[in-house]
Amino acid sequence: MAINPFFIGNYMESQRSIADIRDKVQSFKREGNTVAFVPTMGALHEGHLSLFRLAQQKADKVIASIYVNPEQFAPDEDFEEYPRELQDDLEKCEEEGVAAVFAPTDEIMYPGKQFLSIEVDELNEYMDGGSRPGFFEGILLVVNKLFNIIKPDFAVFGQKDIQQFRILQQMVTEFNHDIELVMGPIKRANDGLALSSRNKYLDDEQRKLAPGLYRSLQYVGKQIVDGAKNVELLLDHQKNELEAKGFKIDYLNLFSFEKMKPVTSPQANSKYILAGAVYLGETRLIDNIIIEK
Repeated sequence: MAINPFFIGNYMESQRSIADIRDKVQSFKREGNTVAFVPTMGALHEGHLSLFRLAQQKADKVIASIYVNPEQFAPDEDFEEYPRELQDDLEKCEEEGVAAVFAPTDEIMYPGKQFLSIEVDELNEYMDGGSRPGFFEGILLVVNKLFNIIKPDFAVFGQKDIQQFRILQQMVTEFNHDIELVMGPIKRANDGLALSSRNKYLDDEQRKLAPGLYRSLQYVGKQIVDGAKNVELLLDHQKNELEAKGFKIDYLNLFSFEKMKPVTSPQANSKYILAGAVYLGETRLIDNIIIEK
C-alpha cells in the first residue's frame, strides 16, 4: 500500500514508498529533466550539502535519500545510536533546492526474508573492508536497490568514503547500471577535520585532537609527492605520533586506487590513496588524500 508523501515548505516532497518516489522521478524525466541522486544516512552536515550542490551542477533535478541502512552495521556497531534527525534533514534538503527525498522505512527496503546477497572480492580486503566484515556487502545491497528504484542519470558520493566509491564504480560497471558516478571532494572544518555525522560523538578534548589524522596524511603525502622512497618508515613514524597523542590506529597506509591494496613503492603515472582510520575513544574517524604521481 502506498504511503502518502508529506510536504516540506512550499514545494519539496518527501516520499516514503517506492511507488511514489518512482512516480516523482518519472514525472521529472517526462518533462525532459536529467536526474542526479545523492544517497545519505541523514544527520546532514555541510559535507552532504556540498554533494547536493555538486549534483545540481550535473543535472536538472536532485533526488536525495535518507535511510540508515541496517545491513551495513555489524552487531557491535552504532546502528541504534546513529543520529536520526529527519525533520531537520528535510528542511536542509529544501533549503538546498533538492527536488524530492526518498525516506523509506526498514519494512519498505527489506520486506520479509532476504534470500539474495551481493559479495565483494579483493576490493574490500583492506581499509574499511578489512576492519568491518560485511560492511561493503551491506552498502552494495542498499545502493543497488536504490539505483533500481530511482534510476538516476548521475549519482554523487563523497571522497571521504573513497573505498565505497571505488567499489560502487565496479558495481556500476559489472551490473551494467546506466549511471555516471560523481565523486565530491572532502568537506572539512576550519581545522582540517573531515566532516562526518559521527563527529558529534567526540567530546571537547577529542575534537581538538581529531584533526591530527589529516595533518599526518598531509605530511606523508607531501613526502611521497616529493619523492620519498621509504613510505613504510614514514607511516610507522606517523602511527607512533598519533598513538602518543591518544589515537588508536585501525589502519594508516598507502593503497592503490585500482585494487585498494597496500603499496610500499609508489610508481610514476599511477593513482594512490593515502588513507587512515583511527579511534578517539569509541569514535571511529576516517580520512584520505588522493595522490597522483
